[in-house]
Amino acid sequence: MTPQTFPRRALVAMPDTVHGVSRDILRDRACGAMLGLAIGDALGATVEFMTPREIGAQYGVHDRICGGGWLRLAPGDVTDDTTMTLALAGAWIDMQGMPDAEACALAFDGWMRSKPVDIGNTVRRGIIRWRLSGSAEAPPSSDAGNGATMRCLPVALACYGAAPEFVTRAALMQARVTHNNPLTDAATLSVIEMVQTALAGSGADEIVACADRLVSAHADFDYRGRRCDNPSGYIVDTMRTVCQAMATQDGFKPVLVDIVNRGGDADTTGAIAGMVMGALCGEQALPREWLSALRPRVREACSRDASALIELSPAYRIP
Repeated sequence: MTPQTFPRRALVAMPDTVHGVSRDILRDRACGAMLGLAIGDALGATVEFMTPREIGAQYGVHDRICGGGWLRLAPGDVTDDTTMTLALAGAWIDMQGMPDAEACALAFDGWMRSKPVDIGNTVRRGIIRWRLSGSAEAPPSSDAGNGATMRCLPVALACYGAAPEFVTRAALMQARVTHNNPLTDAATLSVIEMVQTALAGSGADEIVACADRLVSAHADFDYRGRRCDNPSGYIVDTMRTVCQAMATQDGFKPVLVDIVNRGGDADTTGAIAGMVMGALCGEQALPREWLSALRPRVREACSRDASALIELSPAYRIP
């Protein structure tokens, strides 16, 4: 297997709004995205599968990284959202370029063999299919789960500044090892767009504009109107919840507190919102009490891999 490096035609000029962004700021935003994902995962895991009413009765407002939940996590531990993201990050870093589908499948297989604390049914089926058949692409399916979207951050970071067709190819290659559904594809590409928009230094209004473009293309994702509580692992529920929280709250902490207190698949909604809002605010602006509550090994892995991924990106390498 050889890495699929960025061809010269895949490098595009960055928008004028980011010409003045230093590499240090870009690295800070990349680390903010990866650490934000882990924070949202750890915060949401405590109340995963609970309803808002149950959360209110037990915690009032849940706003501490304290472990527990149905997985009985130690405080600061994370779930498959973070560990699978780190597995994909490792494939990019090891290859020093875009891993092919087989390398993605190998990374996910190694992750599964490490006996993660949790694994989604669609992810499990996809990895087992690869083991048995050698096929690194799932067949088209009506199963529009959120497992491909929750782990897409390495693509957003390593492909920042690449041509759109290159980003799309990288995003769908990793996604379709386990998920092959048009709604999952669209959501994964939208989240990558949100992260890259935040990396460029755009504000929250531009993130909401990304969400609105997703809705324009796929009306199922319309997040306006009725409050989205107790979201399932269905990608439409996930994205409607994430977009609604980001459109109605201001800042990393308000968005994360809002989203995890909606319950349901709270580790994944928290992880996706955390990566976008973390890229928007940067590592230096993350809540210190949440950052310090993460397990040191998680915090260190997130910072290390985020830095390595953004250094692979065309934007980082273009003078």
